[in-house]
Amino acid sequence: MADTLTHISKLESLAQRIGEEIAVGEWITVDQGMIDDFARATGDHQWIHVDPVRAAAGPFGSTIAHGFLTLSLLPRMAESAITFDDVRMGLNYGLNKVRFPAPVPVGSRLRGRFRLLAYDPLPGGAQVTMEVTMQREGSDKPVCVAESISRRFV
Repeated sequence: MADTLTHISKLESLAQRIGEEIAVGEWITVDQGMIDDFARATGDHQWIHVDPVRAAAGPFGSTIAHGFLTLSLLPRMAESAITFDDVRMGLNYGLNKVRFPAPVPVGSRLRGRFRLLAYDPLPGGAQVTMEVTMQREGSDKPVCVAESISRRFV
Protein backbone atom coordinates (compact mmCIF):
# COMPACT_ATOMS: atom_id res chain seq x y z
CA MET A 1 0.00 0.00 0.00
CA ALA A 2 1.34 3.44 -0.91
CA ASP A 3 1.76 6.07 1.76
CA THR A 4 -1.11 8.32 0.64
CA LEU A 5 -4.14 9.49 2.55
CA THR A 6 -6.82 6.79 2.63
CA HIS A 7 -10.38 8.10 2.39
CA ILE A 8 -13.09 6.02 4.03
CA SER A 9 -16.42 7.29 2.75
CA LYS A 10 -18.61 5.35 5.21
CA LEU A 11 -17.38 4.41 8.68
CA GLU A 12 -19.55 1.28 8.65
CA SER A 13 -17.62 -0.04 5.62
CA LEU A 14 -14.80 -0.92 8.02
CA ALA A 15 -16.90 -3.79 9.36
CA GLN A 16 -15.95 -5.73 6.20
CA ARG A 17 -12.23 -4.94 6.45
CA ILE A 18 -11.17 -6.51 9.75
CA GLY A 19 -7.64 -7.90 9.43
CA GLU A 20 -6.70 -5.62 6.52
CA GLU A 21 -4.01 -2.96 6.41
CA ILE A 22 -6.13 0.14 6.03
CA ALA A 23 -3.56 2.89 5.63
CA VAL A 24 0.10 3.95 5.73
CA GLY A 25 1.07 7.41 6.99
CA GLU A 26 3.65 9.92 5.87
CA TRP A 27 7.23 9.95 7.16
CA ILE A 28 7.94 12.10 10.22
CA THR A 29 11.50 13.13 11.12
CA VAL A 30 12.39 12.94 14.81
CA ASP A 31 15.04 15.61 15.38
CA GLN A 32 16.81 16.76 18.52
CA GLY A 33 14.52 19.77 18.86
CA MET A 34 11.48 17.48 19.06
CA ILE A 35 13.23 15.28 21.64
CA ASP A 36 14.25 18.30 23.73
CA ASP A 37 10.71 19.75 23.57
CA PHE A 38 9.29 16.43 24.77
CA ALA A 39 11.83 16.30 27.61
CA ARG A 40 10.81 19.80 28.72
CA ALA A 41 7.10 18.94 28.51
CA THR A 42 7.42 15.72 30.52
CA GLY A 43 10.37 16.43 32.81
CA ASP A 44 12.23 13.37 31.46
CA HIS A 45 15.75 14.74 30.93
CA GLN A 46 17.65 11.44 30.94
CA TRP A 47 21.02 11.94 29.19
CA ILE A 48 20.31 9.28 26.53
CA HIS A 49 17.67 11.67 25.19
CA VAL A 50 19.05 15.17 25.75
CA ASP A 51 22.87 15.03 25.96
CA PRO A 52 24.25 14.44 22.43
CA VAL A 53 27.89 14.38 23.62
CA ARG A 54 27.37 11.80 26.35
CA ALA A 55 24.92 9.80 24.19
CA ALA A 56 27.48 9.58 21.37
CA ALA A 57 29.58 7.41 23.69
CA GLY A 58 26.53 5.47 24.88
CA PRO A 59 24.95 2.23 23.69
CA PHE A 60 23.20 3.73 20.62
CA GLY A 61 25.88 6.15 19.40
CA SER A 62 23.50 9.13 19.54
CA THR A 63 20.56 10.44 21.47
CA ILE A 64 17.32 8.48 21.10
CA ALA A 65 13.70 9.55 21.32
CA HIS A 66 11.71 8.77 24.43
CA GLY A 67 9.42 5.78 23.96
CA PHE A 68 6.46 7.91 24.93
CA LEU A 69 7.50 10.57 22.41
CA THR A 70 7.35 7.88 19.74
CA LEU A 71 3.91 6.80 20.96
CA SER A 72 2.72 10.42 21.09
CA LEU A 73 3.27 10.66 17.31
CA LEU A 74 0.41 8.21 16.77
CA PRO A 75 -2.31 10.89 16.23
CA ARG A 76 -0.11 12.76 13.73
CA MET A 77 0.61 9.51 11.90
CA ALA A 78 -3.09 8.64 11.81
CA GLU A 79 -4.01 12.09 10.51
CA SER A 80 -1.56 11.70 7.63
CA ALA A 81 -2.84 8.19 6.86
CA ILE A 82 -6.61 8.06 7.03
CA THR A 83 -9.69 10.25 6.90
CA PHE A 84 -13.34 9.37 7.40
CA ASP A 85 -15.70 11.34 5.18
CA ASP A 86 -18.81 10.77 7.32
CA VAL A 87 -17.22 11.08 10.77
CA ARG A 88 -17.96 14.34 12.58
CA MET A 89 -15.91 13.57 15.69
CA GLY A 90 -13.32 11.08 16.88
CA LEU A 91 -12.02 10.40 20.39
CA ASN A 92 -9.04 8.44 21.63
CA TYR A 93 -10.43 5.72 23.87
CA GLY A 94 -7.25 3.89 24.90
CA LEU A 95 -4.37 1.63 24.01
CA ASN A 96 -3.57 -2.06 24.34
CA LYS A 97 -0.27 -3.93 24.24
CA VAL A 98 2.12 -1.04 23.65
CA ARG A 99 5.70 -2.15 22.97
CA PHE A 100 8.91 -0.39 21.91
CA PRO A 101 10.95 -3.16 20.18
CA ALA A 102 13.70 -0.85 18.87
CA PRO A 103 15.14 2.59 19.68
CA VAL A 104 14.58 5.74 17.62
CA PRO A 105 17.96 7.43 17.05
CA VAL A 106 17.88 11.19 16.53
CA GLY A 107 17.29 12.02 12.87
CA SER A 108 15.16 8.93 12.24
CA ARG A 109 12.19 9.03 9.91
CA LEU A 110 9.11 7.18 11.18
CA ARG A 111 5.72 6.29 9.78
CA GLY A 112 2.71 4.34 10.92
CA ARG A 113 1.04 1.36 9.29
CA PHE A 114 -2.57 0.84 10.36
CA ARG A 115 -4.25 -2.59 10.37
CA LEU A 116 -7.87 -2.92 11.44
CA LEU A 117 -8.28 -5.36 14.34
CA ALA A 118 -11.87 -4.71 15.39
CA TYR A 119 -14.96 -2.74 14.47
CA ASP A 120 -17.68 -2.52 17.12
CA PRO A 121 -20.84 -0.52 16.37
CA LEU A 122 -21.93 2.06 18.96
CA PRO A 123 -25.00 4.29 19.01
CA GLY A 124 -24.16 7.00 16.47
CA GLY A 125 -20.81 5.52 15.46
CA ALA A 126 -18.31 2.78 16.21
CA GLN A 127 -15.34 1.78 18.30
CA VAL A 128 -12.38 1.05 16.03
CA THR A 129 -9.28 -0.86 17.13
CA MET A 130 -6.19 -0.52 14.94
CA GLU A 131 -2.83 -2.20 15.26
CA VAL A 132 -0.32 0.55 14.60
CA THR A 133 3.15 -0.53 13.60
CA MET A 134 5.60 2.36 13.60
CA GLN A 135 8.47 1.79 11.22
CA ARG A 136 11.86 3.46 11.12
CA GLU A 137 13.13 4.11 7.63
CA GLY A 138 15.97 1.72 6.78
CA SER A 139 15.13 -0.76 9.57
CA ASP A 140 13.18 -3.99 9.45
CA LYS A 141 12.37 -3.88 13.18
CA PRO A 142 9.44 -1.68 14.29
CA VAL A 143 10.08 1.02 16.88
CA CYS A 144 6.59 0.82 18.36
CA VAL A 145 3.66 -1.55 18.05
CA ALA A 146 0.40 -0.60 19.74
CA GLU A 147 -3.29 -1.32 19.57
CA SER A 148 -5.05 2.03 19.35
CA ILE A 149 -8.72 2.22 20.25
CA SER A 150 -10.80 5.16 19.04
CA ARG A 151 -14.45 6.02 19.00
CA ARG A 152 -15.81 7.62 15.86
CA PHE A 153 -19.16 9.35 15.60
CA VAL A 154 -21.08 10.07 12.40
